[in-house]
Amino acid sequence: MSSARLALVYAALVTVFTSALLLTVYLLTRSSLEREIAAVVRAEVDDLSDDLRLGGIAQVAATLRLRADSWGRTGAVFLLADEQFRPVAGNLTSWPRDIVPRESAMVEFDIAAHERGESVLHPVEARIEHLANGYWLLVGADTSERASLLRSFGIATAWGIAFTALGVWLLGAAYARRTARRVRDYATTCETIIQGDLTQRLRVDGSRDEFDALAVAVNAMLDRIEQQTSTLRAAFDSIAHDLRTPLYRLRVRLEEAQLRADLPTEAHELITPALEELDRVQRTLATLLQISRAEASGVTTHGDSVDLAALAANMVELYAPGMRAAGLEVVLNAPEPAQLTGNRQLLAQLITNLLENALKYVPAGGRVEVRVRNTPEAVSLSVADNGPGIPAGDREAALRPFVRVGDAASKATGSGLGLSLAAAVARLHRAQLTLGDNAPGLVVHCGFPAATRRDAPGGVAQVS
Repeated sequence: MSSARLALVYAALVTVFTSALLLTVYLLTRSSLEREIAAVVRAEVDDLSDDLRLGGIAQVAATLRLRADSWGRTGAVFLLADEQFRPVAGNLTSWPRDIVPRESAMVEFDIAAHERGESVLHPVEARIEHLANGYWLLVGADTSERASLLRSFGIATAWGIAFTALGVWLLGAAYARRTARRVRDYATTCETIIQGDLTQRLRVDGSRDEFDALAVAVNAMLDRIEQQTSTLRAAFDSIAHDLRTPLYRLRVRLEEAQLRADLPTEAHELITPALEELDRVQRTLATLLQISRAEASGVTTHGDSVDLAALAANMVELYAPGMRAAGLEVVLNAPEPAQLTGNRQLLAQLITNLLENALKYVPAGGRVEVRVRNTPEAVSLSVADNGPGIPAGDREAALRPFVRVGDAASKATGSGLGLSLAAAVARLHRAQLTLGDNAPGLVVHCGFPAATRRDAPGGVAQVS
């Protein structure tokens, strides 16, 4: 779940909980006010019942006459009516319309009151009691203030919910933006590190939160990796330098011995394969150095603006004579220039390794096709042949150094470093080299991301 969606979920949860809390308070407040009014009405009924018991209907009527002005002071409503519901005493001029008299019943109705020269309806909640001799007593209270209070409380509750939701959402959005910004910052730094720049570190902003803790841990790991890489690089360069000189001296001495006139024929037969094996060792060492320096030194795609189609055409033209001599047909399919930013020498090495791999494993009469495509999404390079191919289960292993797979690999010369070097060059250009089935044969595909492209007009080239 993204930080933005998480912030929305938290805002929704807080809004729901806040709404439930405020709604509960509103209902409890309304219930309390209703109980208060009912208690006041019940107390008035009890007082009038005492008057009825002590002095009869006459005493009740006299008490109500004394409270005739209670409406203006307290909002109280009183009415004593006979059996025909004709008013006897109280501050109501008539029995409320549409109110069916029921003993000990609570009823609600509206009364019209003249205020500031106009008639205003007031809601009233009242209790009805059936007295002796068939008289009816109605005691109630004006509930307009309660309704106004509840209405104001409801509006305040709605605004409180809205402001709470808005505040939580704004805080969540700010936190989501901050989180997304730090994650993007970390992702950009990690991508730079992947490209080979081990000097980069994740930013620590001093907030001492989880991101800072993660950055500190990752930076410590990067420090250790950089130290180990530097040590390994220095050791490898030292070994390569120490081996290169004695290998060169050994080759010179073997060539000098081969030129001696008094050297027996048997010695010539031993020196020639020894020189071939020495060449193989030197090539292996040079390839290992290329892979090591490319990946450890962080040779990135900065620098050259390379037309991959033109570069592929040059390499195909270079290898075409050797391909024809081996009985192979080589075809270039590059309908338009494919500009990208990269290291020209390493890209040429990538194409070279793929062509040499095809030259080594494709039997006579085979066909090799080099394709370069310039699409809106990427620049793609593929080398396809109709040779023996590589089984699907061995393709991942074939990209590792010193690994040679398939039946043809046992008969071919080489150290198994060609595809691994090509894969290393692809990684340095933010691409991925993959092996597929050409049905029959092998297809090696390398797609460079659109972020490294520069579009240009095109043409067509073919060599066979």
